Amino acid sequence: MPGMRALIAVMLITCSCGRIGFDGLGGGGPPGDGAPIGGGPPVDLELVAGSIGGVGNVDGTGPAARFSGPAGAAVDSAGVLYVADQGNHTIRKISAGGVVTTFAGGGTPGSADGLATAARFHAPTSVALDGAGNLYVADQGNHVIRKITPAGMVTTLAGTAGVMGSTDGLGAAAQFSSPFGVAVDAAGNVYVGDQGNDTIRKITPAGAVTTLAGRAGVAGSMDGNGNATFSAPAGVAVDAAGNVYVADQQNSTIRKITPGGVASTLAGAPRTSGSADGTGASAQFFSPAGLAIDSASNLYVADQQNDMIRRITAGGVVTTLAGTARQAGHADGSADTLFSAPAGVAIDAAGDLYVADHDNNAVRKIISGVVTTLAGTANRRGSADGQGAMAFFDQPEGVAVDGAGIIYVADQSNDAIRKIVSGVVGTFTGLPGVPDDEDGTGQSAFFGDPAGLAIDSAGNLYAADRSGNTLRKVTPAAVVTTLAGAADAPGNANGVGPSARFAAPAGVALDGAGNLYVADTTNHAIRKVTPGGAVTTLASAGFDLPVGVAVDRAGSVYVADQDDAIRKVSADGMVTVVAGAANIPGREDGTGSAARFNAPTGIALDRADNLYVADTGNHAIRRITPAGVVTTVAGSADVFGISLGATPHFLAPRYLAFAGDALVISDSNAILELHLGAP
Repeated sequence: MPGMRALIAVMLITCSCGRIGFDGLGGGGPPGDGAPIGGGPPVDLELVAGSIGGVGNVDGTGPAARFSGPAGAAVDSAGVLYVADQGNHTIRKISAGGVVTTFAGGGTPGSADGLATAARFHAPTSVALDGAGNLYVADQGNHVIRKITPAGMVTTLAGTAGVMGSTDGLGAAAQFSSPFGVAVDAAGNVYVGDQGNDTIRKITPAGAVTTLAGRAGVAGSMDGNGNATFSAPAGVAVDAAGNVYVADQQNSTIRKITPGGVASTLAGAPRTSGSADGTGASAQFFSPAGLAIDSASNLYVADQQNDMIRRITAGGVVTTLAGTARQAGHADGSADTLFSAPAGVAIDAAGDLYVADHDNNAVRKIISGVVTTLAGTANRRGSADGQGAMAFFDQPEGVAVDGAGIIYVADQSNDAIRKIVSGVVGTFTGLPGVPDDEDGTGQSAFFGDPAGLAIDSAGNLYAADRSGNTLRKVTPAAVVTTLAGAADAPGNANGVGPSARFAAPAGVALDGAGNLYVADTTNHAIRKVTPGGAVTTLASAGFDLPVGVAVDRAGSVYVADQDDAIRKVSADGMVTVVAGAANIPGREDGTGSAARFNAPTGIALDRADNLYVADTGNHAIRRITPAGVVTTVAGSADVFGISLGATPHFLAPRYLAFAGDALVISDSNAILELHLGAP
């Protein structure tokens, strides 16, 4: 949509891990005899380090809840907040105590009317409440306006799903184009910022749609009566006198329309973006989105691209209420507060302000200038070392655990290998923010997108340096050398050391003899590297972007292939499917080919030869017994977003490694430990 930052998307980053916990290669696996875990013994998910916040659709209380690009908000007389959760295609409800539930919508895009979660929306952007407690929704992706009763019954008030246009008319005969904002007056009339048409529309309680101001398809900034023009109008608000206020997004202005249809510019100067406070045209905005109005006719503006919340008095005096111009982030408090693309605002009877903080995937509250986070948790990325949640990663991938329980992490976007000792994160080797492929010691060595990790009994670490197309070796003293491949020379050649070629290697695993097995992803092959650096191709038939690898005691290699199958390569190179079916994604548990996966990535073996799979696209950890029986250990295909505790959820689990009886998992910008109940 014009002026709106792109929705946060869940990226399925390729990843894998080697087997840890047998033959002296790590901290050991969980005890057990291979009995299924899914649906049986309890599990518990804990944070080791990093940030667990960010995108998701998890219901819960306060920081345990997850959103996906919240865009609009409305609050009722009891202090209950309703949120248009755009990326989740749902309407969420937040109680005065901060408990988040899904009020309407089923989490997948659609246009069905119906009761509560049986209904479907498509990228809803704004909500508004009338005096009877009915909720009105700008269902942007469907190009319609929806109505939800207090009991949760969803109907379509005006427009036809999937039909774009600018036609006035009654109910389904009317047409809209990407409606963004909605507001309701005391008489029950609904006002719509019809963004794609550059117009402001009015809907009577009976569903009759007329154009209040603007000319369909004519973008501009002209004031006047009947000939006014707008450019991608977004949020709307209406005062007690029936004046309609518009966040004219691409003009970076706030407009006012009288009940008679006369449009004027209240604040900001057309096509002049900035963050200056001031009066009228001397003030500046940058792509304003949501609006709210209080009983004294003060307007509150989600100034989206400025990452700020602004206030406009009835006389047009603009001040900054919270946020720092063009500094996206997440910081509560009364000074130096930070937002990230705030999209919607709402105000309650006490004057407390609520903000749909779009890119932080959180709902914030402002009381007397003090900002707090009401629900959701922003995901924080960075390269800071420190204890637990005070440390930050940037898309960590590979994990490996040594015999002392020390966790090593391939911090992909930081181009470094991090080390976690008793929850304290340090940088082991590589220099965050400096991608390169140079050998060296500690931070004088450089990596480029390190992916899979494996560790041997002597504590030597092996890393797939994906963008460098090499295999690197790191001693316990952090001395980095290149074992095989040549930096920045992708290819597909066997050979010794630098004469060999790889193409985006991802997963690595070690056998008891010190041989390294590599998922050579874009070569669609499994390669073998001897301790001396001699590279051969173990198997290249039937793979499609293989990522995760693990090796059992018999020398068989297990592969998580992103074509939705888990394969086995015997010592003589014979490839068979252990579970799942190639290019048939799904979520079903079952035996062998009856089970389904969705873009599996990481894989690890326990001491009983049970396979654990990071089923990335299903947001779950799956288990495969030696007999091929697949169960879901933790997570759910329907619920995504990192949630700790006895009912854990994941966003996009990637790499796996065992540390004692716990499974170490990299997910988004967090390193997690899943404690497995004994079967």
